[in-house]
Amino acid sequence: MGRYHRTRPSRLHEKLRQIRDSLGLSQNEMLKRLDLHNELTRGRISGYELGTREPSLPTVLRYARTVGLCVEYLIDDELDLPRKLPVKPPHSYRSK
Repeated sequence: MGRYHRTRPSRLHEKLRQIRDSLGLSQNEMLKRLDLHNELTRGRISGYELGTREPSLPTVLRYARTVGLCVEYLIDDELDLPRKLPVKPPHSYRSK
């Protein structure tokens, strides 16, 4: 059986870094903001931002919700993040 190569967003890592920078947070503080400080480490956030690791879909969703964006902004390489973050979300979602 052959291996399937999945296309990955090439700009995701820079967008995740941009989100953290716009919030003025350290990597540890970002873990807390995402409510992942009990599940992930600072090294994992670093890997996401360097592009050496890819976050899970639920983690990408948490990033998007943290700044009021649809995940499309994070995964679509043709879309830039808004200059000012966080934004008022154009949609509503239920929070946990």
